[in-house]
Amino acid sequence: MRQMKNLWALGLLAAFAGPAFGQDSPRTLRLSLEEAVLRALKNNLSVKVAEFGPESAELSVQRAREKYYPTMAFSFSKRNSENASYSWLDASDSVRTKTTGYTFGQVNQTIPLGGRLTLGLTGNINDTNQRAQVINPRYSSTLSLGFSQPLLRDFGLKMTNRDIVVARNNLEVSELSFVKTVQDTVYTVEQTYWNLVYAVENLKVQEKSLQLARDFLAKNRRSVEIGTLAPMDVLSAEAEVANREASILSAQSQVRNYEDQLRNLMNLSADEEKGLAAILPTDTPKFEERQVDFDLALAVALEKRTDLRISKINLRTDDLNFAYAKNQLLPSLSLNASYSSPGIAGTRIIYQGSPLDGLVVNTIPGGFSDAFRDAFGFRYSNWNVSLSLDVPLSNLLSKANYAQSKLALDRARLELENQERSAVLEIRNVVRQLQTSYKLVQANKVARELAEKKLAAEEAKLQVGQTTNYVVLQYQRDLTSSRVAELNAIINYNIAQAGLDRAMGTLLESRNIRLAELFD
Repeated sequence: MRQMKNLWALGLLAAFAGPAFGQDSPRTLRLSLEEAVLRALKNNLSVKVAEFGPESAELSVQRAREKYYPTMAFSFSKRNSENASYSWLDASDSVRTKTTGYTFGQVNQTIPLGGRLTLGLTGNINDTNQRAQVINPRYSSTLSLGFSQPLLRDFGLKMTNRDIVVARNNLEVSELSFVKTVQDTVYTVEQTYWNLVYAVENLKVQEKSLQLARDFLAKNRRSVEIGTLAPMDVLSAEAEVANREASILSAQSQVRNYEDQLRNLMNLSADEEKGLAAILPTDTPKFEERQVDFDLALAVALEKRTDLRISKINLRTDDLNFAYAKNQLLPSLSLNASYSSPGIAGTRIIYQGSPLDGLVVNTIPGGFSDAFRDAFGFRYSNWNVSLSLDVPLSNLLSKANYAQSKLALDRARLELENQERSAVLEIRNVVRQLQTSYKLVQANKVARELAEKKLAAEEAKLQVGQTTNYVVLQYQRDLTSSRVAELNAIINYNIAQAGLDRAMGTLLESRNIRLAELFD
């Protein structure tokens, strides 16, 4: 039971993927514990819902990482303007100017320390009919590089990566929450399966007890017929048969209740539910002593329990949020630097005398390539470095966020400490329960063996008239109670072992369940 080796092998998956109806009865689903667990993990709706959590959290991580993805901008503009001439330097009638602007690629990149780099290449074409132009049309381009770095607020890798770290923490929490859902489902399936085994076996015990009462009733009737027994003894036996028939009805109802719970956990399909009359568990509970060291079990629980691991991750997130809120109390001090390299070219106009005379004697063609050559050749250098300080006159909102994040951090620490104390108490209880269950099995086994011997001896005494029917019926009831108690103790012992593994956070590991293979 405890070792589900090769549970996820393809052969097993193929064997139990469809309806596993027994050969003896097409309306009975014969089911082992491994099959029940596998069906539940494949089809349980709670597990399916929990699967969406890690997928959604992974997308959030990808979205947070996008802050480091460079962005590139392109633009194009065209403008035409015409105005009346009001100067003898302008054209005679009207001044017309055509301007075309380009942004060939404005690249923006966030750097890990919180700064930002920009790299861009812009250009424009200017064509006018104004007089005295030396270059017309005129082509210009500018290669520019900018850098901005916060030095106080929002400075550092920790602040820049905050969103990414929080998203990763949330992803870990989602994955652990999914594992916890799977663990809870496996434990609930085991618990329900063994309770169904108990209900089925209890029904058998009650049926056997009823048969004993009926045999005893038939024997008493024969004795009354031959005159060796009073009719009142027949009435006592008939009453006992009626009582035990009522116990049968109660036991049958218990079987149906646990069957329905198991069906719901496995989320049987409509085809499997159709015509299904009963679920027959094929595994029997094992009774093998399990030695448990409390200190070792506690150490494992503190390391592997999903709820504790989730709380520790949330504590890391709250600590990061507190550091961020504290950082936001600082003034904003930024280092800004820029460098640009302009280039200009176009059709050069050669005048005779002064350009104001307007006598053009020659033109020298030029184009964008000349402007680009000047820009990329850094022919003209322009740079700027500056510091900017922004001190808020009031930062009430930042102080409120700081106080709120500090309270959240303190609360998370106390919650983790409380959970660890609860884990200690739970481990202590489940270890005690396991040990007690083992002793109860032994004690109930002895009680059942003695009840069998007492009933056999009392039946022998009845044969020679040394006892009464009432005493024999009472001993039969005692034997039935002893058998039920022993069976219940064995079932509780198996459930207690699963409960210990669950409390330690090793339930999937001890069952050899690998989520990576099951939910690939």
